[in-house]
Amino acid sequence: MTDIAELATDLAAEGADLDGIVAELGDDGWSLPTPAPGWAIAHQIAHLTWTDQVALLAATDPARFADAVAAAMADPTGFVDAAAAEGAGAPPAMLLSDWRQGRALLIDAVLAVPVGTKLPWFGPPMGAASMLTARLMETWAHGQDVADALGVSRTPTTRLRHVAHIGARTVGFAFAVHQKTVPPEFRVELTAADGRLWTWGPSSAADRVTGPALDFCLLVTQRRHPDDLELTVTGDNAEAWVPIAQAFAGLPGGGRKAGQFA
Repeated sequence: MTDIAELATDLAAEGADLDGIVAELGDDGWSLPTPAPGWAIAHQIAHLTWTDQVALLAATDPARFADAVAAAMADPTGFVDAAAAEGAGAPPAMLLSDWRQGRALLIDAVLAVPVGTKLPWFGPPMGAASMLTARLMETWAHGQDVADALGVSRTPTTRLRHVAHIGARTVGFAFAVHQKTVPPEFRVELTAADGRLWTWGPSSAADRVTGPALDFCLLVTQRRHPDDLELTVTGDNAEAWVPIAQAFAGLPGGGRKAGQFA
């Protein structure tokens, strides 16, 4: 069983790491462009702030969350960019303060969710552990965009297991989003930074992806092009999955170009 307290601690740590990167930025730093087209660093933090706020509604006020979903569905292809642009318009100090407050409130609220409760979301409802894992994945992914904008190298941590877990569990989702037949079995074998082996799926599966955990996480969050990663891909289904892998909900993303970060 997933340790919800450990997940909460890891999410807090992931947020603190990114906080440490942006906290000392001047106003000019917040306006630096990131690899996400049209998004500066301020947009990245504003997006995390908005998503934390909406997740807080899902955990505490389902009726207001439903209103937020209805508003988003009025502009299904543009609401994410619109919310990020609105938040990025705030003074950096205010944006940073709102993000800090929101992520702390969210962790407390999700920890208080009764065991077995499913929280509404833009995709299928999810339990408290899944909500925290998803927030960690997004924090890490958008933190990568910020790090790339600043030329900062981040040290991989064992928290990547949470990101990899979502990546391995969303193989079927990626196929479904692209209206492709979902493969019956899939194996993922990853080497963590500390040398441990992380695995998902049956060991007998013919389709598999193996390699460094960091590279897999960069793949499933679409922060690097597959050609730039040291992953071994075996099987027709695995070959078909790698270009469309996505650990995040919603429409397929544009990803990154091969060699973009050479």
